[in-house]
Amino acid sequence: MTYKLSPSSINLMLECPRCFWLSIVKKIKRPDGPFPSLPAGMDRILKEHFDRFMERGELPPELREEECARDGCKLFNDKEKLKIWRNNRKGLEVIDKKSGIILHGAIDNVLVKGRKLIVLDYKTRGYPLKEDTHGHYQAQMDLYNFLLRENGYQTEDYTYLLFYYPNCVTETGEVIFDTKLVKIKTNPSEGEKLFKKAIKILQLKEAPKPSEDCEFCKWGERTR
Repeated sequence: MTYKLSPSSINLMLECPRCFWLSIVKKIKRPDGPFPSLPAGMDRILKEHFDRFMERGELPPELREEECARDGCKLFNDKEKLKIWRNNRKGLEVIDKKSGIILHGAIDNVLVKGRKLIVLDYKTRGYPLKEDTHGHYQAQMDLYNFLLRENGYQTEDYTYLLFYYPNCVTETGEVIFDTKLVKIKTNPSEGEKLFKKAIKILQLKEAPKPSEDCEFCKWGERTR
């Protein structure tokens, strides 16, 4: 059977290798909680917002005073390619030749600096950032850079996270969002290591030991 992995499934592996193995190999997934629809709605309108500026060859207001603008970055303007890269069923892919296991990732947007690409990812939060907020996305960003390089593209050794979080509501009812752009250093080699680690776990005949702090596995043990 061919397994198809994503940055979110790799994050599950980092949380608990047992839950990861059960989810991918046995299709036994963690119980789903309520999923807010706001992030999905924000993701859609942000892509439309950025594309309007891309078609004019401009950066949106959120980026014009940032480091990326001073460095001469522009929005990636190959609309057809970007459409594929954003598609959750297509995206960017790398296939491990020995196992046939696929790593897949769908990106939000890309900046271009000279001949190099820089991933730009949108994040929606309910509150302002903490000092360690961006660290939760390190694996995802390493994997995106790995995917781009394996598909033949040159990339910078960093990516950008653009956070949106609510500030206030105006008297006429509009919600005002603040933004913060965070630059994250990335290492495609780390992304490759994560992919290889995931492959090794999936090739195990039995589920690996759970993480010590996995509440789902603890709950499973208590209910047997």
